[in-house]
Amino acid sequence: MRLALPIMLGMLSQSVLNLIDAALVGSLGEVALAGVGIGGYAMFMITALVSGLSSGVQAQTAQRTGAQCATPAQPLNAGLLIALGVGLPLTLMAWWQAPFLIRLMTQTTDVHSVAVDYFRWRVVSLSAIAMTLCFRGYWNGRQYTSLYLRIIVSVHVLNVFISIGLIFGYAGLPQMGASGAGAGTTLSIFIGLVAWLLVSVKGACQQGFLQHLPSSQQIRQTLVLAFPHSFQQLWFAAGYAVLIWMLSQIDTASVAVGHVLINLSLLMILPGVGLGIAAMSLVGDALGREARQEAHRWGWDALGVAWRLLALLALPMLLFPSTLLGLFFHQEALIALGRLPLQLTGAMIVLDAAALVLAQALMGAGAQRTVMMLTLSMQWLLFLPLAWWVGVVHEYGLTGIWLVQLMYRLLNSLAFVWVWQRRRWASPL
Repeated sequence: MRLALPIMLGMLSQSVLNLIDAALVGSLGEVALAGVGIGGYAMFMITALVSGLSSGVQAQTAQRTGAQCATPAQPLNAGLLIALGVGLPLTLMAWWQAPFLIRLMTQTTDVHSVAVDYFRWRVVSLSAIAMTLCFRGYWNGRQYTSLYLRIIVSVHVLNVFISIGLIFGYAGLPQMGASGAGAGTTLSIFIGLVAWLLVSVKGACQQGFLQHLPSSQQIRQTLVLAFPHSFQQLWFAAGYAVLIWMLSQIDTASVAVGHVLINLSLLMILPGVGLGIAAMSLVGDALGREARQEAHRWGWDALGVAWRLLALLALPMLLFPSTLLGLFFHQEALIALGRLPLQLTGAMIVLDAAALVLAQALMGAGAQRTVMMLTLSMQWLLFLPLAWWVGVVHEYGLTGIWLVQLMYRLLNSLAFVWVWQRRRWASPL
């Protein structure tokens, strides 16, 4: 909990920031809100391409720390070089092709224009995001997770004030409307990157930070660990886009309710994700000391805590579904439609605990490819085809799709338990 709590709070801070951004832009009208939503999702998909750098750097750092290596910051150097090498060309390509990318998600002219402007402001920060993920992975791997919390909360507070000034033109700043939200977020990300750099220059130079160029073997090892996680995150996000499309084939009410249920579930699983990231460091550290039994036990200990927390969070969904849905909907028909699926969502987040925690723990052991194959095969070969067949073809609708998702979450967690118990991952990198 000492390691996981700062990560949970940092993730919660990101969720709160998203809600504040929506409220600020929402005051400009539905076109602005829709444009920012679409531009933000496009940015989420592009960011997924570099997201694996965090786990790749963290897994190596944790194992080097456990093995008492004199230069645990070498993976950080490699990660930063990759972040620049991948991030800069990707930024240029995405900025240039922004109209085409956004047109894939909306053909409405006014919404398209807002989304392109917002996305272009956001994508300028892609390399900074990639480098920030490397710094976060390094310090989490060294088990200084409270540092992540302090920096991310400070950056988010700055983001709110800068965005308010740029959206509405306060304090002598230009009035940029919806684009101001993108510019404010990008500026705050660069400020956060400077903070990470200063902290790391002060606290990691003696561990090898910026002392030598990374070797080709170190770069290759980091890429081998980062690519599967990035690929997994990209297609995992795409799976949610397909799910929303499926709901649109049923009716508008299903899309509205499904959107709320998905966002609630993503918020409620944050404790599981935070504990999983903590387990990644603990498993990596134990394997670095060649304490294989301890590494295996850390997975189960983290999972035990996650089950308790997620079960506690699931109780209101199971016992008071109508009350919770009433916070989002005022039509009785929508509340009735979402009642059983929300209860199923509560059961889901408990069943999902093993997958959430053990997937991260496996990445701490360097088993990113195993996690990718298992996650994507379960999602794309089992859940999505079955959800289409049950919910759309046989017309069981939203409830049918959520029942299939409950089964998928259970099987996914059982698969991760099986992989964890086989212990083929239990060897240092």
